[in-house]
Amino acid sequence: MAKLCSIRRNDKRIKLNKRYGKTRAALKAKIMDQKVSPEERFEMVLKLAEMPRNSAKIRIRNRCALTGRPRGNFRKFNLSRNALRLLASRGELPGVVKSSW
Repeated sequence: MAKLCSIRRNDKRIKLNKRYGKTRAALKAKIMDQKVSPEERFEMVLKLAEMPRNSAKIRIRNRCALTGRPRGNFRKFNLSRNALRLLASRGELPGVVKSSW
């Protein structure tokens, strides 16, 4: 089990991204537009810098839904490899069978 503070911090980042994600994307699109004057682009860069850093999508960490483990996650199930193996061997994941021979 991961530290609860790490899990909560990641949850906070997800909430911030939901709140500021559209405005960040709009500002980035305007910044990358070559038709806009350099002065306006610089102002938009400053506005982007004023936003919270944790609202950036790149800061969100994929974590296991059960344990909070940050590494070895399967995106399809949102589970770490350990939790996936355990649930598959118990037969608790529909359509997934752990092979054994």
